[in-house]
Amino acid sequence: MAIDTTSYRRKLRSKQARVNLVPLIDVIFTILIFLMVTSSFHVAADSSSSGKPQVSQSSGNSEYYLFPVSGLKTVTVNGVDMSSYIRDSAIAIHTQVIDEGEIIIKPKDGSIVITAPPGMSPEKAVSIPQT
Repeated sequence: MAIDTTSYRRKLRSKQARVNLVPLIDVIFTILIFLMVTSSFHVAADSSSSGKPQVSQSSGNSEYYLFPVSGLKTVTVNGVDMSSYIRDSAIAIHTQVIDEGEIIIKPKDGSIVITAPPGMSPEKAVSIPQT
């Protein structure tokens, strides 16, 4: 009696490999739960961590730093328009403003709103960029 190997080969070739996604999803969720349970997160020790670099972390000795913003049109410091200081879509901002003040950059509007530290004039807070 002859064994029909051709029909068996045809049957094997016609079947496509099928991947069952349910066990794969189960394994992924198990790994995700394991990582969530074993991870530890720490809260910052001081409540003043705003994401700004500390003075000791900054590099360079410049008094003003250049802030280029594409299409910059207006700069306001403590409510005073300082747009005349803009050169080539950039403005120079004093390091004390960077460390102690607040800078809000609105790229869609092409504007920067600066709140300078108390006692600092708008003329000292920003400067015309040096070329």
